[in-house]
Amino acid sequence: MRVLVVGATGLIGSAVCARLRADGHEVVGVARSRSAMQSVDRAITLDIAKATSPEEWEGHLDGVNAVVNCAGVFQQGLVESPKGVHVAGIAALFRACENRGIRRVIHFSAIGVDRGAVSEFSRTKLAGDEVLTASGLDWVILRPSVVLGRSAFGASALIRGLASLPFLPVMPATGPLQVVMMDDVVETVVFYLNPEAPSRTILELAGPRKITFEDVVATYRHWLGWAPARRALLPRWVADLAYWSGDVAGWLGWRPPVRSTAKREMARGAVGDPNPWQASTGLHPRDLSATLEREPSSVQERWFSKLYFLKPVIFIVFALFWIATGLISLGPGFDIGVGLMQRAGTGSLAAPGVIAGALADIAIGLAILYRPTARAGLHAALAISLFYLVAGSILVPELWKEPLGPMMKIWPIMALNLVALAILEER
Repeated sequence: MRVLVVGATGLIGSAVCARLRADGHEVVGVARSRSAMQSVDRAITLDIAKATSPEEWEGHLDGVNAVVNCAGVFQQGLVESPKGVHVAGIAALFRACENRGIRRVIHFSAIGVDRGAVSEFSRTKLAGDEVLTASGLDWVILRPSVVLGRSAFGASALIRGLASLPFLPVMPATGPLQVVMMDDVVETVVFYLNPEAPSRTILELAGPRKITFEDVVATYRHWLGWAPARRALLPRWVADLAYWSGDVAGWLGWRPPVRSTAKREMARGAVGDPNPWQASTGLHPRDLSATLEREPSSVQERWFSKLYFLKPVIFIVFALFWIATGLISLGPGFDIGVGLMQRAGTGSLAAPGVIAGALADIAIGLAILYRPTARAGLHAALAISLFYLVAGSILVPELWKEPLGPMMKIWPIMALNLVALAILEER
């Protein structure tokens, strides 16, 4: 079959693409970024939230036999729109499928959206479900609980990061979970892609038992090979600060899983009835502990877990370093900077040179904080560090003998720069 997979770079979408391609299907992937798409035969770059007319989709549906919609946006952000992705964009896709005679559509929603919309994520997911059920398509709506597998993004990455902490954090007001394994989710997609499979059905994909969020973290900690940690209930103000910080990061273009939407969704929990799913497909959902025991963790997993919370620290500290350097140069350090430039023989250009350098430092720091320009900011930081190193060595070589080592400190700065570039990608 030729299958169009929407959201091909996401946690579920990328796993679906890999499995379908391995099974011999032709996969057409749709995502906002072409660079992150893997395991597809043809990649289509499309902003789903802006593709709100059927005509924008129909050109991509030539020869397509089925559609799998894995696209999802957790919370409104700088470039993310839950209403655009979950309702407007996919409504146009569904109409385009009807226009082109494509019957089979498998659509990912979220568990619990029909039991009270506690956030914009839930409300828009449910609205998208209702658009599909009102259509004449042979639809299948899958509502998974928290999906866990070898790949990590969003909540699954957060769990690994929490598992690496010296204590086991207990978030206040969190409901129970029935986590579901990625392999079971992908098997379900494969089952329902069969034209003979049932359609016009809504299924909850939930694991075999209810566990707490901290128990999930503890299970991953054991899998990663670390001793059990003492549990500590986080004060509500600490949790609220984390959610607020995540919201701010979201408006800067980053996609942290800890945001105000997570607070509301975690309070409800993610549980459901897996029996209709089992009865329809014959699948038996796998337990988290048993699944992890089948394949031991690797050093790469432990690296990722320990770097998870270090990543935001690195970017915040690095960005503030450049901003503060520029502000100091414009403020209390201005005369020192001018004197240093005059020692280098710049004469009347000393003051303008200090101002230009300070503004460049501030611009680099702001660029690193803002996700769409972070990579460019890091490259600029590396370039200007090398410039300072070479120019300082040529014009003011005695700086190498300064007891505080201003020239020597450029080397660890550049090393941190390279680390930030290495861990920039989220998926």
